[in-house]
Amino acid sequence: MRETPEELKELQALLDASLARSSAHLRSIIHPGTTLTAEQLTGVLTGMCPLALSTVTAKGEPRISGADGHFLHGKWHFGTAPGAAKARHLAARPAASAAHMRGEDLGVFAHGTVEILSSPGREPAADWPYVREYFQDFYGNDAFDWDEVVFYRLHPHWMTVYARDIAELTAASRA
Repeated sequence: MRETPEELKELQALLDASLARSSAHLRSIIHPGTTLTAEQLTGVLTGMCPLALSTVTAKGEPRISGADGHFLHGKWHFGTAPGAAKARHLAARPAASAAHMRGEDLGVFAHGTVEILSSPGREPAADWPYVREYFQDFYGNDAFDWDEVVFYRLHPHWMTVYARDIAELTAASRA
């Protein structure tokens, strides 16, 4: 877990507010007995978590693709090639949705706006060295040309979590 107490507090507030403004149908599925706290969530989302990432074309058509998601400091981080369709979509329209699902055991759903952390020819974000170090530790320093990939952070304005069996899921993350 890399989150500070303040980041956990902000994430918990986001989770609570998102669920409170969700539809009655969603609240009938996701409720205190079937969701995780911010602290539990950050303990479960470690390493690479496959994301289904949704972007929007210029015509307003949705597009979905996969991305290696990393949940750091309460936000999803991911990268792609500069020529990928999702990179073009996000450059023009930074709104995105992300879902990480583990069968019927866990679902993490988020909507928000992406920030470009690093991109060829652009000045990187102030915390890019920290994030880059995390990615290099995970993938290896020579996994690819680090200066030829676009890296993003999704700033969620809505996020919710479904957990079928909280005790089992959190116990597995501690093992």
